[in-house]
Amino acid sequence: MKRSIILSLVLLLAAATLLQARTPIIGISAYVDGGSCQVNMTYVNSVRLAGGVPLVIPVTGDDAQIAAIVDAIDGLIMTGGEDFDPLKWYGEEPIRQLGEVVPSRDEFDVKLIRAAVAKGIPVLGICRGEQLMAVAFGGSLWQDIPSQVKDSFVKHRQGPTTGTVGTHSITIEKGSTLARILGKESAVVNTFHHQAIKDVPAGFRVIARAADGIIEAVERTSRIDSRFADGGGWILGVQFHPEVITNGGNPEFLPIFQTLVEKAGNHD
Repeated sequence: MKRSIILSLVLLLAAATLLQARTPIIGISAYVDGGSCQVNMTYVNSVRLAGGVPLVIPVTGDDAQIAAIVDAIDGLIMTGGEDFDPLKWYGEEPIRQLGEVVPSRDEFDVKLIRAAVAKGIPVLGICRGEQLMAVAFGGSLWQDIPSQVKDSFVKHRQGPTTGTVGTHSITIEKGSTLARILGKESAVVNTFHHQAIKDVPAGFRVIARAADGIIEAVERTSRIDSRFADGGGWILGVQFHPEVITNGGNPEFLPIFQTLVEKAGNHD
């Protein structure tokens, strides 16, 4: 009897240890391409390299499904992609230089990030994913940097190139999340965008800029605008593509994904 009780306790302790050591599941927002929902393998591989389990989240407008998905993940990456509808999301008429807009993806991304933030799930936004932080929480975007930002001189739409090598520099705010993660206050990054955050929403601050002043990274510093539910989780947005450089074999930006996985592992 005593041996049976001891064995049961050992099994319970082992089960508890396994639960505590569960590898964090990192959701990755997908995009629609024809009849497929997909993400670039660069995101998937970066999560794997950082020690997380990647889970691709299909585009959906169903609130119940989004809530169920958010319940199943420990961290979230909002990925790059198309332009946002400026009239719907921040009240500006679209200019001629506006690129492709996909309303179903706009709706999905906004619902997904708001649901994740409401639960306090750690969020990393990349390129469009950083811009989403402004769109979803009360900020706005430059619809087209070359035509709207007269003092901009940096080539933000990199190409033709695979993006595995950076082409312009950024200055990182001392003491910021990104400076701590990377251990430095400047970096050379890859960028493929013509839009960027213009008005930073409440609760966020700018922590990196390009040489022409364009915002290259933001972090959450306090409670988000009271119109939106806020669980107080870690939030970082970068305008560049650390996943492409990481997937290309350069570990310089891998700590960004490792930090997300670490934060996700601590999320309860």
